[in-house]
Amino acid sequence: MNTSIVEMMTQAGLMVQAVMLALLIFSVGSWSIIVMKFLLFRKLKENSDAFLDRFWESKTLNEAYDSAREYTDSPEAAVFVSGFHELKKISMAREGQERETDSLEMQLATLDNVKRAMRKAQLMESDRMGRWLPVLATTGSATPFIGLFGTVWGIMTSFHDIGMRGSASLAVVAPGISEALVATAAGLAVAIPAVIFYNFYANKVVRVESEMEHFSTDFLNLIERDFLTRA
Repeated sequence: MNTSIVEMMTQAGLMVQAVMLALLIFSVGSWSIIVMKFLLFRKLKENSDAFLDRFWESKTLNEAYDSAREYTDSPEAAVFVSGFHELKKISMAREGQERETDSLEMQLATLDNVKRAMRKAQLMESDRMGRWLPVLATTGSATPFIGLFGTVWGIMTSFHDIGMRGSASLAVVAPGISEALVATAAGLAVAIPAVIFYNFYANKVVRVESEMEHFSTDFLNLIERDFLTRA
């Protein structure tokens, strides 16, 4: 009896082969996402660290804005640019108005507009980081059952062969049972990395979201302190 897994799969029935092909597609897709997210989060961290250093070293918001445009992969930079653009729009709209109209209500409205613009940027960055992660979750939950289906089908086929041959010896049963069980093993081999990396990257998304929130709070405090409270 040849125990090569590849030969077992080539000699298996069409249904088991279809199951293995489906698992292969899931595996290739999930590992592509895993590698893509690894590169993405590495670039996000490098860009964010560099931008935050430049931001806190900047003497003006315009200088910080020039730095933010260099680090387009930084979530904090994207949040800053969005808030800065909104602040500039409001400042331009208020140019030429009488100083008396710069009331507390208008200042609060300005701050509220900047908050909404930054919140929108945060949501867009969260969506970018979390894109394709549901595929890993689906892979982790579905592939064990796909592999189990292949196993059950293979065992059913083996019992059918036993009935046709009228013999239940190990030589008759073992090949079919072996190729059937490989489907379960393959399903687990695809699911386990998908589940591990889904949880890993989901935690990274939560961490980056928290960092964006902290940066937004610091930036809004800076605006309120240095701009909106000027008499």
